[in-house]
Amino acid sequence: MTRTGGFQDDDFWTEFYDFLFSEQRHRQAEQLLATSSLLSFPRGTRVLDLCCGPGVFTVPLAVRGHEVTGVDRSAAMLAQARKRAADQGVSVRYVEEDVLAFSEPRSYDVVLNMFTSFGYFEDPADNDRVLQAMYAALAPGGTLLLDVAGKELLARKVTPPKVVRRGDDLLVQTDTVLDDWARLRSDWVLVRGDTVTRAALVWFVYSAVELSAMVRAAGFAGVEVFGGFDARPYDQDAERLIVRAVRPE
Repeated sequence: MTRTGGFQDDDFWTEFYDFLFSEQRHRQAEQLLATSSLLSFPRGTRVLDLCCGPGVFTVPLAVRGHEVTGVDRSAAMLAQARKRAADQGVSVRYVEEDVLAFSEPRSYDVVLNMFTSFGYFEDPADNDRVLQAMYAALAPGGTLLLDVAGKELLARKVTPPKVVRRGDDLLVQTDTVLDDWARLRSDWVLVRGDTVTRAALVWFVYSAVELSAMVRAAGFAGVEVFGGFDARPYDQDAERLIVRAVRPE
């Protein structure tokens, strides 16, 4: 049996959940919050996690004493996030909403967008609008932290298909460069018993220069670029493209 889905479908997130959100990934988020200067906020900070998924960062942020809101369009992912928060005995406010529809102006000290959750709208103007929504959500003086896989990093890693096995399940991922490196297409094939599930995602990829310019155009100031959560430079040793910026007072 073959099923086909897209990244905007809840069925996709449910089917691929074990590969996307392993316990190792949750532990990694906890470790980053414990060690990263970029993710070190005063206790009680009002944090908005846009595209929060199953609470990878929202739950450990709440454990650390922050006032956390997670926004995601996937009901299935939010159900996982609520369960995880309940299991940890913490309070997190979750909102099922598209990022372009969410509006709570000047309500947050920090806005997070983690693990390449940016650039997925087909119209480039909508991706600009996401940055404007992040700006609007921040109180004056608030901080944006935007984490993606940078174009420079992806250029080193677009290789023949990647194969990942978890138990008896097999995932094959194939990446294809589109539009002279403006976008990337990722095709996923999951083989689970006699069921084959296929999904595809196309998203815009950005260099450090491109993403920094977009953030400035949205109104942000003090734009900084880092190559990892340890605040390393964005150079040949970079692991991520992380942009930190401030909404001016």
